[in-house]
Amino acid sequence: MSESAQYEERRARISFQVRDWCERSTIAGTHAPLSDAAAVLIAVGHLDPPTRQVLTNRRRAGRTIPSIGGFGALRLLTDEYHQMGRRTDSLRPGPAQLLFKYRATELGRKLQSYRSAVVMSPAHYGNGVRAMRRDRREGVHLDLDQREALFRALQRTPAPIAGTALERAGNYARGTAAERLVHAAENTPMAAVGRRVADAIGKGADLENDRFADSYDTLLYLAGMLFDRIDGSPVWHSEHFAIQRYQLDLAEELTQIAVDTVALRGIRIELDDALRATHSDGARQQIEARSNALKPVWDQLVDRVAALARIGDLLSRAEVQLRSVLAVNRAMSLDSRIDELIARSGDRELSAENTHNVGDQFGGVEELMLTYQSALHGDIAELTSWSGGRG
Repeated sequence: MSESAQYEERRARISFQVRDWCERSTIAGTHAPLSDAAAVLIAVGHLDPPTRQVLTNRRRAGRTIPSIGGFGALRLLTDEYHQMGRRTDSLRPGPAQLLFKYRATELGRKLQSYRSAVVMSPAHYGNGVRAMRRDRREGVHLDLDQREALFRALQRTPAPIAGTALERAGNYARGTAAERLVHAAENTPMAAVGRRVADAIGKGADLENDRFADSYDTLLYLAGMLFDRIDGSPVWHSEHFAIQRYQLDLAEELTQIAVDTVALRGIRIELDDALRATHSDGARQQIEARSNALKPVWDQLVDRVAALARIGDLLSRAEVQLRSVLAVNRAMSLDSRIDELIARSGDRELSAENTHNVGDQFGGVEELMLTYQSALHGDIAELTSWSGGRG
């Protein structure tokens, strides 16, 4: 297969995988929560342009946001708090309602504690008139209402659905029961029936894959996960890809993906609400036409995240090659001792041959790095054509 054919095959495969995950609101495997850096960049998508600009200035100036141990956990806590509230309202007065109300109160206290940490931290925001004036001059000052809006946005950090503790336990029990039933019925006349019953029991109890609230959350989580993957890659920060790092502002790319995704979700929700509210055929056709006009926007967002996924995939391959380089370096550090040993044996030919082999390995690595740089150039050019390049 030619190099161009391999590139197209890889592009199609990764794009299909990203689109499939988003459509099913599921990502294969289980994954760590997003980093605070990725969560803040995605949260910016929920904020107004002035606040967005201040947060960009703060990032570039090295000014951080208070940490609470992971904003993915904040999202799960917020979701459970709302679930407890809805469950409390749906129950009649009694012991069960009291239990859910107690849990909601406990969760509310935790959320208030996190809110205070993020909004009121004196170590992260200027205190006093002089400090606030200096921060305003530098464009890094966040007013109290802007910090409140940021906290609300961070409460929407994309994270895999976990449910309440009771729901998690139920999912695990259903999943385990389904697996045991399939195993017990295996190689018996009841095998087919056992599988059907197990499917019914285990429905919705996927223990091996991360599920998300909707396609938009899935896309945002994928984008944040890829940001963490690329930004945390030693090879990305190596001299081999210095030019590529300059070409692609990863943080700005994630922010723009978040801004467009949040806007698209908001418009789609409004269109769906309008569609449910209208009884006019003409109005319905107009709304559906506007909704169809948004499909290319979604397609482009999926393509942008797929481009990030291709970069992450290439870096994984490059890291394997760099590990080979490090192994070669370690081997070369032993050259003097090897030479002494060979000299004592009176055979210097082996030493020369070894040196040539090492040189050949370096040449191969450099050639591979050039191949990776070329492939990255195509993906980065595609991304910057959407985002308008570096700001």
